[in-house]
Amino acid sequence: MKVILFGATGMVGQGVLRECLLDPEVEAILSIGRNTTGQRHGKFREIMHADFFDFTVLEGELSGYDACFFCLGVTSVGMNEADYRRLTYDVTMAAAKTLSRLNPAMTFVYVTGTGTDSSEQGSVMWARVKGKTENDLFKLPFKAAYMFRPGIIQPLHGIRSKTAWYQAFYTATSPLLTLLHGVAPKYVTTTEQVGRAMIGVVRRGYSKTILENADINRV
Repeated sequence: MKVILFGATGMVGQGVLRECLLDPEVEAILSIGRNTTGQRHGKFREIMHADFFDFTVLEGELSGYDACFFCLGVTSVGMNEADYRRLTYDVTMAAAKTLSRLNPAMTFVYVTGTGTDSSEQGSVMWARVKGKTENDLFKLPFKAAYMFRPGIIQPLHGIRSKTAWYQAFYTATSPLLTLLHGVAPKYVTTTEQVGRAMIGVVRRGYSKTILENADINRV
């Protein structure tokens, strides 16, 4: 399996990268980002790219891949809808349209979140934008597309969130999250399980195209 990874420096992306590096059936990982991960591994390569609204200059590097794990995202806190849509919907679709044209046999996995609004009509701004993004990804000619909607994600193996108040929450609640993960997998998953589940849906498929926390843990 050859994988393209977006968002490798974020909390979810770090977890996905770790699991890809550990999996013997993942033979190559290409990370596309604005910042280096600092990771060194024989099957890992990264490209620094400034303009995430246009991937034309990278097209020669993007063919021949089996999967894309799109873990890139921004918080909607303090943002208006137009700006959030530009950094969420526009960026995702720019990458996905390019990849679907170059890799029609690719499986595309997109991280959204619990509460995403598939109707695109609800009152919560971020949920509408994420819902439209999901809906339009399904329209692209990929082999398959899966939307991951995790709720609370517990970071494991030293992985940390770049968002300070997220990390403060994870640090303060770590013992509770460990307990909840064991007794209430409907609400809590881990960075490890998200990464393993992404690899799993590419390898084996899944009965649903939208995966909530319980589905992610089950895969």
